[in-house]
Amino acid sequence: MALGGVVRRALQSRRGRGGHGGGGSWFGPGTQERGNGVLFNETPPPPGQKRKWEDWELPYYATGILTVVLLSVGLSAKPDTRIDTWARKQALERLAAEEEE
Repeated sequence: MALGGVVRRALQSRRGRGGHGGGGSWFGPGTQERGNGVLFNETPPPPGQKRKWEDWELPYYATGILTVVLLSVGLSAKPDTRIDTWARKQALERLAAEEEE
């Protein structure tokens, strides 16, 4: 009963902050009438020029690519340590030992 009252009060207090008083809510339509065509608030370069990379971009992308390559090679080359593989090997060795006798 007490937990229900706490939850009810929390929901009621959240409902009062919905943003109907001119400020708008997070998911509201906002005040901008149309899109400005700019991605991530980055101004596009003048026509005929390429966008210059920022200082952080080359190390960031290089690290990401290197990580993918290392994980791909490393995980594909790791030894098989599953219990099923070990048990199969042991069973085959025992069967081979029984056939020799």
